[in-house]
Amino acid sequence: MDIGLSIFPTDYSIQPAALAQAAEARGFESLWLPEHSHIPVRRESPWPGGPELPSMYWEVYEPFAALAAAAAVTTRLKLATGICLVVQRDPLYTAKSVATLDRISGGRFLFGVGAGWNAEEMRNHGTEYRTRFGLLRERILAMKAIWTQERAEFHGRQVDFDPVLAWPKPLQRPHPPIHVGGGFPGAARRAIDYGDGWMPIWGRDQILERLPEVRALVREAGRDPEAFEISIFGAPARLEVLQQARDAGVRRVILPLPSAAAAEVEHRLERYGELMAALG
Repeated sequence: MDIGLSIFPTDYSIQPAALAQAAEARGFESLWLPEHSHIPVRRESPWPGGPELPSMYWEVYEPFAALAAAAAVTTRLKLATGICLVVQRDPLYTAKSVATLDRISGGRFLFGVGAGWNAEEMRNHGTEYRTRFGLLRERILAMKAIWTQERAEFHGRQVDFDPVLAWPKPLQRPHPPIHVGGGFPGAARRAIDYGDGWMPIWGRDQILERLPEVRALVREAGRDPEAFEISIFGAPARLEVLQQARDAGVRRVILPLPSAAAAEVEHRLERYGELMAALG
């Protein structure tokens, strides 16, 4: 089982390139960066993480630019969105961003995607909250067409375009792995439908207990459970939890880092490295 890291990079935190170098030097597998274009001042949607929304949600860097900086100074570390809010993005431009990052990183990109929780933020992008899951599916399928076809076209209910020429194509074939974030059972079913793995958040579902059921759903869909990756986002940094996840066949756990200066983050990396060594 691999260990990844996640952080909200900001102008006051350790910078993406420095963090990527430190993570790679310590043997971590991947770096996952989230996304919010903005946070509306007047909010109606409750934050799933608690009563008060942390300021890093509106201070966070744009993920593709930050990951490109990380790609330039590393050679092995996998670079990931965790998550990319596809329902707030134009699929033609996002397909190009994904393919470009996959190319310049030498095929190290992991595409973590989701629909998000903030209805007001979506509304400012012209996205309706009630139809977001259908839109997510169509945009992912449309991007797959762009990545794999010379003259790509897509005709859905919410995404529709005639044949286009769009390059570059990703280095990974047929495309970078798509990890669908969210809870059980909805996100797990969406991941099985059009993704390569499911990425639940620790603490919001009985994830490890659900895995036999998830693998049964994968088999029912005619897919190989061994090839369908389970990544646990926001896992607690406790050895017993990591051992349980490993023994349950989880592909990776992603440990959170604070949006803090280099010294604090590097101290946390040392602690995580000790856990990784103890895990074996």
